[in-house]
This record gives sequence, C-alpha cells and structure tokens, in this order.
Amino acid sequence: MDTATAPTAVSTSVPFPVWASLLGQPAVSGDELLALQRLASTRRLAAGATAFVRGQVALNLVAVVSGVVGLGTRGDDQLFHLERAVHGPQWLDISSAWICGGYAQQAQALSAAVLLELPVAGVRQMVKQHPLLADRLLQALAQTVQNLTGATHDLMSKDAQKRLATWLLQRSTDVGLDVALKERKRELAAQLAITPETLSRLLRQLMSAGLIEVRGYSIKLLNLAALQNLAHG
Repeated sequence: MDTATAPTAVSTSVPFPVWASLLGQPAVSGDELLALQRLASTRRLAAGATAFVRGQVALNLVAVVSGVVGLGTRGDDQLFHLERAVHGPQWLDISSAWICGGYAQQAQALSAAVLLELPVAGVRQMVKQHPLLADRLLQALAQTVQNLTGATHDLMSKDAQKRLATWLLQRSTDVGLDVALKERKRELAAQLAITPETLSRLLRQLMSAGLIEVRGYSIKLLNLAALQNLAHG
C-alpha cells in the first residue's frame, strides 16, 4: 500500500453546509445533525494518498468534505488511471458498504482532501431512530445512480465532441454565461473518456467555430443554440 495512505485525524465536527450538500433539502433537523455528528469520523489525506483500494471491504459510506479525490484503477504499470474526479462536498462511495462488498474502484486524493466516513452498521441503527434520514440517503443514492447512468449513456451514444458540448451545456443556461473550470484538464478529460491532448484539440475546434471562448479558468458560451445542436445532433 502507498506510504502516503496513512490518514491524519481531524475534528469529527462536520459543518452544516456539508451535510446539506450531501443530504439535500429540507434542512437536517437538530436531532438528525447531532446523530450524524456522533457517528461521523473524518480524516485528512495529502495529495497522492490513497483513500481506499479496489476490492477492499467497504465498511463506511464515504464522502469528500473538501478537496478533490479521483476514482479510477491502478494498472499493470502501477500508475493510477483516473476515471472520475469528485469535488467536495460530494459522496465518494455511498453504495458499496450497503451490500457488504468491496470497493469497485481505487480512490486517490488529487489534492489535499478531507474525507467523511459513516460506518454502515451505525447508519443502519441511526435510521431506525431517524427514519427521514433513510429517505435522504436513498435520494442521495438515487441521484448518484442517475448521474452515472447519464454519464454511461453519453459514453455509449455520443462521440467526444458531443460529450464535451453536453458537459458545457449542463453547466450553463444562458448565452454568455461563463462556465467555471473547477477541474484540471486531466480530470475533465478523464470524465469525458478522452486524453488531455484530445480535449485541447476539441476546445480549439469549438473556439475556431465561434461557439466558445476560453478565458483562463472559465469558458464563455457564445452560441448556445449551436452547442445544443452539436450535443443532440
């Protein structure tokens, strides 16, 4: 196992906005928040540290509180191959522990990050006393499944340029609205299942066609209708 995997303990007090992001609306009640805080533990990872490995028995529901953690695989070359980047606050793995299985992917910190872990055994007891939390967790799980289903559909049915156009549209509603680039080029390329070089080429093509304008860490959409035609054509 990587020498960088050793976690650093931090306070188990998780800010309320993190719980709101993970569990949605309506707001978590005081009693629910207290139960969550009692159950939760957090750990800090340095950039490059491994959060969990593929096949490791999953005992916790895991979320990213802050920072960026990548999901992917470690190949025969022993290099980590990024498939998806998770920015906090967001669930990293909310499913594996429920089925008493192993993690399907490896998780590695792409930046300094703080993880939130909820032992599934404790969660099972907690939701008996706070049934609304069970509904919140089901909604979070359903949202995760829906997002992954949509991503899989795009990979199966759209070429790289259409996937990029779809990604841009998902983050914008009006012509001229800047799309903030939270992801590094490598992270975004992994989400789109392309190489960083291909991503750069596709961005240049969209700029040459007058559809977008890249400004540092943001992309301005210049022709929303044309991007919609490209994404759905």
